[in-house]
Amino acid sequence: MPTRSKGARLWLRRARRDRRTRETHNAVWIIRDGNHQEGTGCRKDDRAGAERALAEYLNRKHLEQAAQGTRDPSQVPIADVLALYGKVKAAAQSRPKETAGRIGRLLEFFGDKMLSEINGELCRAYVAQRSTDAAARRELEDLRAAINHHRREGLCSQVVAIVLPEERPPRERWLTRREAAALLRAAWRYREVQKGVKTERRSRRHVAKFILVGLYTGTRAGAICGAALQPTVGRGWIDVDRGVFYRRPPRQRETSKRQPPVPLPTQLLAHLRRWKRSGQRFVVEWNGNPVKAIEKAFANAVADASLGPDVTPHVLRHTAATWLMQSGTNPWEAAGFLGMSVEMLLERYGHHHPDHLSGARKAFAKHRDAVAEAVAEKDGGSAKCWSEWQDLNLRPPRPERGVRASPPGRRAPATGRGFFRRSRLQPTISGNGKRSKSPQSPRLGPSCSRSVASRLVAG
Repeated sequence: MPTRSKGARLWLRRARRDRRTRETHNAVWIIRDGNHQEGTGCRKDDRAGAERALAEYLNRKHLEQAAQGTRDPSQVPIADVLALYGKVKAAAQSRPKETAGRIGRLLEFFGDKMLSEINGELCRAYVAQRSTDAAARRELEDLRAAINHHRREGLCSQVVAIVLPEERPPRERWLTRREAAALLRAAWRYREVQKGVKTERRSRRHVAKFILVGLYTGTRAGAICGAALQPTVGRGWIDVDRGVFYRRPPRQRETSKRQPPVPLPTQLLAHLRRWKRSGQRFVVEWNGNPVKAIEKAFANAVADASLGPDVTPHVLRHTAATWLMQSGTNPWEAAGFLGMSVEMLLERYGHHHPDHLSGARKAFAKHRDAVAEAVAEKDGGSAKCWSEWQDLNLRPPRPERGVRASPPGRRAPATGRGFFRRSRLQPTISGNGKRSKSPQSPRLGPSCSRSVASRLVAG
């Protein structure tokens, strides 16, 4: 039985000597892969360089194998699939470093497996060893994209499915104006504590500026932290003269997370102009340099404001969208301002709009209005004879006998019984349907009450 290959590995070749015990060749690291040997150019003490050479050799080998025509999934290593995807697709994405990091984590788990070994159990095992389900789902989505790209290139003969964990429900947390004010106050007034004593060092005011921009523009955290106050290569920037926020850096490819230019509210623009006059170069900066990550400082400000851990930087975007809907903003304009589709805006935040399902809400009043109009048309009275007090008692009145309509200017006699008793909340309706000038309204006239009752029973 032939010996199983150990795969590509590093091997230290000893120094070579001649008959006079003089070294003719130094000890070097060699890459051995079956019968193939390849030098690394690294001496004995350069182990790190040898490992880099081995990694480059493996990438080159996987790329060559990935382009060897259509193969069965049992003959396709997952490492070949990921290597091809990283070379062709990942480099063209908007954040190639993050994609490369996810591919590296996938290789740590799937690197020694074949494409045919992928099944639901293996995918669930990968999810179990990751920190969160959301992170595992995002990385498995990359693996699925790599497999689909490999198949579209005509290099695999079968379709291999990836089983993803369930997607988390969308966040519904947003801040009320009182909560937003408390969070902003906690960040702006915070004083750093040194040796148990509060100092005059205000070390969280950059968080307050981040909160202001997030609430007034609904921009994602990464775009806010990367924005400058003047044109800068590779960054979005804010034109404080014209009041426009160019959220997407110039020449950066547009992705599904759209970042259109937006006009700034006057309240925020006044702050930004003052910050620029004071010498600030970036929207959110610390000691003159742009802030790369705001999550830790933001979490401390949230704790100081006595808000829950569910308040994250992205909640500011949810809050901006919610406030726009609550103020009755046109959905098309709100979606363009936030950089999302109208469908997504209405699906996630449409129920906050004051006109949400207003037609259905008003439909319940149509029957009452129709009855009032019919009564007024028949009896010659006003349509207002159908009152809200009557609407709460949708049963026909008890017929009264021996009651005649009162002449104009006189009150109708009160019976003390029945559906319409004497009340100050009801208008006085005379026999001819006109409203009486009497300060007290005992009940509806008999002709109107009987007409309404008959229509209620018929309806």
